[in-house]
Parts: sequence; C-alpha cells; structure tokens
Amino acid sequence: MKSFEDIETLAIEKKGGADQLSALMAEHNGPKTPVELETIGDDRWLSMFTKTIFQAGFSWKVIEKKWPGFEEAFEGFDTARLAFLPDEAFEALLNNKAIVRNAMKIKSVQANAIFLRDLAEAHGSASKFFAQYPVEDQIGLMDVLKKRGSRLGGNSGQYALRLMGKETFILSRDVVNALIRENVIGNESMSKKNLTAIQEAFNHWRSTSGRSLNEISRILAFSVG
Repeated sequence: MKSFEDIETLAIEKKGGADQLSALMAEHNGPKTPVELETIGDDRWLSMFTKTIFQAGFSWKVIEKKWPGFEEAFEGFDTARLAFLPDEAFEALLNNKAIVRNAMKIKSVQANAIFLRDLAEAHGSASKFFAQYPVEDQIGLMDVLKKRGSRLGGNSGQYALRLMGKETFILSRDVVNALIRENVIGNESMSKKNLTAIQEAFNHWRSTSGRSLNEISRILAFSVG
C-alpha cells in the first residue's frame, strides 16, 4: 500500500497537474463539524435518504428537477407524519405525477421515517446520532443503515451521508479499483474482511495525510479515472 502522498501524485498525473486536481477538489464542500450536523432537522435526513434512493438506477438530473414535487408530495418529509402513513396516502403517492412512482422506493420513505424516529427516541435526534458516530468506524455506520434503514445499504446511504455533511468515503467503482490496486483488498467483494481492511486503510491515510475521508476517497477515484 502506497503512502497517500504517492497516491495523490498519481491523481495529479491523471488529471494533468496539481492545479487541475485542486480545482476538481474545490468543486465540493468539505464535511460539516459534529456541532453543525446536530443542528440539521431530522426531516432533512429523510429528504436526503429519499433523494439518493430515488436517484439510484435513475437519472440524477430528473430527480433533481422533480425534487420540489417530492418535497410537496411527502409534506416536507416530516418523520412523525410519514412514519404513520395510511394506506390511502400511499395510494395517492402512487398516482402522483409530480414524483417518480416507484412503489418499493415510496414504501422506503415510511420505513426510513420509522428508522429516524427510533434514532431520535434513543439519541435525542437522528442528527445527534449521525453527528456523534465516529468517522473511524464508517463501516459500522454503513451496517446500521443497511440493517435498520430501507434501501440504504449500498452507495445510496454513503452518498446521503456525504451530501448531508458527514465525513464519509464512498466506495464507487473507481475507489474500489484503487483499493485493489493498492492491495488493500483482493477483489470487489464487500465482505466483512474486505470492509475491515478498507476502514483500516482509510483510517491510516486519514491520520498520516491530514485529509478528510471525503478528500481521500475522491483522490483515490481521481488516481484511477
């Protein structure tokens, strides 16, 4: 496994220079502080979870364009209201042309509202839970999303965390290929063994480079494509 400085050098070469890489890195905001994360309403977590779930396997631009319709249809993603969504409201959503009418994804909204309500009951708010979860154990947080959330076990959950401001790496195809190249893992399998190795590698690079998980995963991706 190379030092992160060497990996960054690869990314610089791939992107045509340090200035070009810096410009690409500047296109996205860095992570929020735990204090900032705690101020976010739980409805915004449900909104973002829903957005990334609907974007999965679909045009991101289409979902973004239709998003005001989603916000209206799901009544601002109020977790208390959506946790107890009656059958007639579900049927109305299935017939609402303002949203993408995917029954299983619509059902995930209620399931994730219940998930967030449970977190709030245990931790004061879902935001506090996400804010206080240690970044050194992102794999553990991903497991929580997979087991307790709905349709959040893949990249949808990872993207949602990052977009909300949680310091997060994303296991995109390019990142996984970079991890294989660096002999962190031997294949694309997201086995427990591989996930443990991935977390250890990110923690090592984070401590030695001073960069966030966001930056590390993006530079890994840039070092590939």
